[in-house]
Amino acid sequence: MNLTEAMKERHSVRQYTDRPLEQSVVSALQEEIKACNQESGLHIQLVMNEPKAFDGFMAHYGKFSGVTNYIAMIGKKGPELDEKCGYYGERLVLKAQQLGLNTCWVAMTYSKIKTSFTVNSGEKLCIVISLGYGKNEGVPHKSKPVEAVTKADGSLPGWFRSGAEAALLAPTAMNQQKFVFTLNGNKVSAKAGLGFYSKIDLGIAKYHFEAGAGKENFTWA
Repeated sequence: MNLTEAMKERHSVRQYTDRPLEQSVVSALQEEIKACNQESGLHIQLVMNEPKAFDGFMAHYGKFSGVTNYIAMIGKKGPELDEKCGYYGERLVLKAQQLGLNTCWVAMTYSKIKTSFTVNSGEKLCIVISLGYGKNEGVPHKSKPVEAVTKADGSLPGWFRSGAEAALLAPTAMNQQKFVFTLNGNKVSAKAGLGFYSKIDLGIAKYHFEAGAGKENFTWA
């Protein structure tokens, strides 16, 4: 499965089976996490066989079940942390999809089990991503039209439209899709709207946009 196929097939999944992760899958995930940490300076960690985080009232309220594995998105506190966690977290989400796993971004409906991961001084846990073999594949979310999330003088180049279409496949909090991509020459700027977790959503959408548009076709403004 290539990245475009992964973006199209990946949907949020909240109910998981008790099937354990294969060692080959774990190794591939750990390798990708290591690469993301080296590239970003984040402190992302894979938590496995830990059922307590999703065993509380809020997790049940959020209709989560069977979650024992998750990715903890952790990094140094600062204005760029949320967007960076969104960008690299979605890279891991799509890698998981390629490995045959299901995922869901989880902002509030979990408990912080502090013995399960390490948060160093000056760092914070930003968000987590549930991970495992889903009881289903989830369902596609409704998307805005491309014109609602793009700005450009004149018609949209094919690569820019493809990037925007890919961004609209990205998961966002409450499916808000509060982001706008603006084209100026071959430079693209991306802006988050107001709303819960909109900066995380922007990072997720930017990763999708890059994958859809092709990095060789533009530079970020």
